[in-house]
Amino acid sequence: QVRLVESGGGLVQTGGSLRLSCAASGLTVGNYAVGWFRQAPGKEREFVGAVKRSGSTATYPYFAEGRFTVSRDIAQNTVFLQMNSLQSEDTAVYYCAARDYCSGYGCYESNSYPYWGQGTQVTVSS
Repeated sequence: QVRLVESGGGLVQTGGSLRLSCAASGLTVGNYAVGWFRQAPGKEREFVGAVKRSGSTATYPYFAEGRFTVSRDIAQNTVFLQMNSLQSEDTAVYYCAARDYCSGYGCYESNSYPYWGQGTQVTVSS
């Protein structure tokens, strides 16, 4: 049984940083593409970043470029999302998700990920 568990969310001030973790069981992160998505109240779920099966990262969306970094630790079977220079618009529930393979902007498609975590709340206050 596949299970993804996010942690590391919380309350942070504008300009601060957080590192989210996605601990996997039932699959090996080195054999899957693992993505991060977020959903703010009243908004659609959006792609934040992903590490592909090869270990390279997908192209970051404009709001994440230069601020967010996705990485993985195969030994820990965990994927991370490092977020810096956080702004109030980054407030959302952050989810990790896994699929067997993605490439290019196909990594952005949330409907193509069959496995999801429960999410972790990130709140950025001024």
